[in-house]
Amino acid sequence: MRHFGYLAPDVRKTLFHQEPVEFTADSPSRTLAVALGATLYSPATRPRLAADVLKQAGRGVMSMVLCLEDSIGDADVEAGEENLVRQLALLDEAAAAGTGLPLLFVRVRTPGQIPDLVRRMGTAVHRLSGFVLPKFTEDRGVPFLEALSTAESVCSRRLFAMPVLESPELLHLESRAETLQGIARTVDKYRDRVLALRLGVTDFCSAYGLRRPPDMTAYDVQIVASVISDVVNVFGRADGTGFTVTGPVWEYFRLHERMFKPQLRRSPFLGRAEELRTALIEHDMDGLLREIELDRANGLQGKTCIHPSHVAPVHALSVVSHEEFSDAVDILRPERGDGGVLRSSYTNKMNEVKPHRAWAERTLLRAEAFGVAREGIGFVELLTASVPQS
Repeated sequence: MRHFGYLAPDVRKTLFHQEPVEFTADSPSRTLAVALGATLYSPATRPRLAADVLKQAGRGVMSMVLCLEDSIGDADVEAGEENLVRQLALLDEAAAAGTGLPLLFVRVRTPGQIPDLVRRMGTAVHRLSGFVLPKFTEDRGVPFLEALSTAESVCSRRLFAMPVLESPELLHLESRAETLQGIARTVDKYRDRVLALRLGVTDFCSAYGLRRPPDMTAYDVQIVASVISDVVNVFGRADGTGFTVTGPVWEYFRLHERMFKPQLRRSPFLGRAEELRTALIEHDMDGLLREIELDRANGLQGKTCIHPSHVAPVHALSVVSHEEFSDAVDILRPERGDGGVLRSSYTNKMNEVKPHRAWAERTLLRAEAFGVAREGIGFVELLTASVPQS
């Protein structure tokens, strides 16, 4: 797998100063946590689920969640499980024939589903990277993680957990600190199995009867922003105790994704940024772009996605700019080990070696996963090249 690997080599050469590296489902967790990128959710009940997964993989999706929880009705869980097992067998056949798959996760409802599904999947379970654990708290999370350990012993395969932080106890002020500490104890104990922590902002809003409009980000809803801040405070630290925390879902999309593609095609490959920006705003994408930028500024990486049209913007904005890369490399030069302050190579900012070191290390890790843009190449060029044309 490789981000932007679906682009022709000559196009990648035009876009990238340093291309994204290749990775596999067996790569180190530190690599995979960043490489998740836009994690696309799909109900496990979809009749053509395997075909959908293969289609999205061909369009650059690197991680998908096949959902048995909130995206399907209570009465559909049994049928969803059966379909999931059947469709994963089809994906196993496709992978055996050489077709690339994204990282695949299953979002379950109960701990018991994890070992049960692993047994029913048989050898096809080796195409699965792990499970998404809903409504995660210390009390509810421990049984899920113990079930994951049991499942690993059944299939003899590394299986990751991605807990979703979305419970009312985490949102409510009187229980937030205690809930955060309980979650911290739990994920630290199972650190080798926890790939990333995901934020369930829709559930946060639900607890207060809220829904943010398409012209507002999660950070404009103050009660939600306060939870994000506290989650990053506890879990996003750069001292070795932190975890990757992913950005919240953006729930708006247009049914007719092709509506703005003609405008993209009319744009020269390396120009007319304003035309593309206008097309995105007209199709409720401007809020998504602003939220992705705020995710990054607040220490979040990647994003939960519920529509394929969100994937390309998330990935395009994940590419490290040439300026960021230059700053990070300068800061991490061995001769800078004693600290100090230096003017950036772009001569527009101060790089203070010790305070900016953690940022530089994270930036180079993102550069491995998403690449470094050539000087003068920005979001517009990356997105124009990335949007599927069929």
